[in-house]
Amino acid sequence: MSPRSLRQAWLSLFVPGVLLCSCDDVRVYEENREFQKRFWAVSEEPVFEFVIGDSAMSYNLYYNIRNSLQYEWDRIFITYALSDSSGTELSRKLVYNDLFDTAGRPLGESGLGDLYDHQFPLLKGYRFPHRGKYRLRLIQFSRQDTLRGILAAGIRVERAE
Repeated sequence: MSPRSLRQAWLSLFVPGVLLCSCDDVRVYEENREFQKRFWAVSEEPVFEFVIGDSAMSYNLYYNIRNSLQYEWDRIFITYALSDSSGTELSRKLVYNDLFDTAGRPLGESGLGDLYDHQFPLLKGYRFPHRGKYRLRLIQFSRQDTLRGILAAGIRVERAE
């Protein structure tokens, strides 16, 4: 490979990578946890810890779900619990969202085969009471103890624009 073609190949990989990384400058925290057995058991309650550095700013909080076509239901029901570092619960609510439309077609973004990623709002324009560490716990709240086809759950915290 000539030096010129090597440089072009490097730039074709590097420049898009930099652009992709720089496009998400509102994100404060994002993490997803995979369920090793490819289902979400009612006993599993993922907890996410993040730090808020500016309590004067407003934030949007989302929960993320990755599912496969094995998921049997149209909706998912989640209870979230947000608490500060002292353990004081600041917000708790049951939310539900559609993973499939009324015709049974999967919603969300498909990346690999029968896998679909979703991001649903929890709190919009939320103002944390003080700077510091916070915890958000996700609890699956469905009629079934085991949600087959739910492969991962996570959260995203971003600065509201």
